Amino acid sequence: MYLKIHENANGKVIAICDRELIGKVLEEGDKYLDLETHKRFYVGEQTDENGVRKILGDFQSANLVGTKAVGVALELGMINEEDVMYIKETPYIQIYKI
Repeated sequence: MYLKIHENANGKVIAICDRELIGKVLEEGDKYLDLETHKRFYVGEQTDENGVRKILGDFQSANLVGTKAVGVALELGMINEEDVMYIKETPYIQIYKI
C-alpha cells in the first residue's frame, strides 16, 4: 500500500491506497475516482497493514482506497461495512474526525 501524509493547519490528512490501483481510473455510474491524475495525493511511502494501523490513530481526515487499505480500518472498528462505498467492486471511504 501507499501512504502519504498531508499536513495543514487543521491537522493531518492521510491518504492510503492499495498499490495496484495507482494509475487506474475507476468509474461506475455517477461515481468516479481518477487514481492516475491524482496519484500524487496517494503515492508516498510504501507500507503494510501494520504501518497503516499505526498511522490511523492520528489524523483529521483519511482517504482509503482498496481492499487492503479499507480492510485495516474495518478490522480496527473505525468504520462499518455499510459505510464503505464501492466503484466496480473496489472499496473506498473517507473518514473525518470531528
